[in-house]
Amino acid sequence: MMTNMKAARIHSYGAPEVLAYEDAPRPEPGEGEVLIRVQAAGVNPIDWKIRSGQMKDMIAHKLPLILGWDVAGVLEAVGPGVTNLKTGSPVYGSLNMTRNGAYAEYVLAGVSDVALKPTTLKPIQAAAVPVVALTAWQALFEIAKLSAGQRVLIHGAAGGVGSLAVQFARWKGAQVIATASAQNHARLRELGANEILDYKAVRFEDTVENVDVILDTIGGDTQERSWGVLKKGGILVSTVSPPSAETAAAYGVRGELVFVQPNAKQLTEIAQLIDAGLLRLNIETVLPLADADKAHELGQRGQTRGKIVLQVVD
Repeated sequence: MMTNMKAARIHSYGAPEVLAYEDAPRPEPGEGEVLIRVQAAGVNPIDWKIRSGQMKDMIAHKLPLILGWDVAGVLEAVGPGVTNLKTGSPVYGSLNMTRNGAYAEYVLAGVSDVALKPTTLKPIQAAAVPVVALTAWQALFEIAKLSAGQRVLIHGAAGGVGSLAVQFARWKGAQVIATASAQNHARLRELGANEILDYKAVRFEDTVENVDVILDTIGGDTQERSWGVLKKGGILVSTVSPPSAETAAAYGVRGELVFVQPNAKQLTEIAQLIDAGLLRLNIETVLPLADADKAHELGQRGQTRGKIVLQVVD
């Protein structure tokens, strides 16, 4: 049996060049685990935050570490106690971020971290979905309890999380107000946004009021200026920085931080929406696994309009 595999991993925290494409031990599944032969791995901001050391006080990692927690692939083996997934099944998932990730030819996953891949998506497309989709889903539905008829303001609506949040909110029957640069307005209209504001030309707080939910993917000054547009009892959910409890209380609203959690049941529901043609994806760049460092450089520039994916096998 092959005992090694190719992987892109870090031995120390730092700039993109600390990512080394090299041989690493191939893992074997234990109780309640599955081994995935990776076909593609999505690249997310959390990847370079962990690589740079920004998250080391929040998530404990043992180095060397394989990055990448978005995965699509085929089940190579299942561990003891796994009965709901079979070898050879095409799967996708959001992996546990405390463990090795999917910038590798093989990765271990908990049985609750993965679901059957949407049948209408190729692995490259499926690998772009889990982390951003689960983040949007958990922010809107688990934390904010968004319901039909409510008004939601989505900051950074053209980004990975934001663009799926627009689609989830419209599917739920909410009214969507989106902030994005002008070049992304046409696409956001296609995704279902009811109102779109160019954040470079308009201060949203001058035109928006009485929203039920704000999804903040920007943080900083944008988050601070958002409190006043919420109705009493409304909620601001941020993907980037913990909202101030004191400020929220002063406005009579709530603030929460969402930190994505693997969830096979939600991934199954999301796959059904994708296969029903209700969700659209935007993949901008596909690079080989050996170019993981280039993927990080590209992503950190913040100029991509779509997802970056690493192709592990053809």
